[in-house]
Amino acid sequence: MSSEPEPGLVPEHLRPGYDGDPIMVTVDGQDFRVRVRAGEPGTYDFDWLSGPHDYGFGLSRSDGVAMSLPEMEEAIRAFLAEIDPATGYLAE
Repeated sequence: MSSEPEPGLVPEHLRPGYDGDPIMVTVDGQDFRVRVRAGEPGTYDFDWLSGPHDYGFGLSRSDGVAMSLPEMEEAIRAFLAEIDPATGYLAE
């Protein structure tokens, strides 16, 4: 029996080198579109779709490894924790 993972067990959007369609992630009632930046493994753009402004953030992993869904959710929660509720932008 091989210890190598079987193809197809990792969702396509989490595979290294995936440059396809964005995924939708909802965290604490807030909707985000997450896109892998084309040609930049481990780099993501998070667009805050339900926020008060056209706003979001980018994130890169130094090792180039794909983020898991729980890691994406953690990054979104960290972003939301920094938002000023009065302005809807990052607190200064």
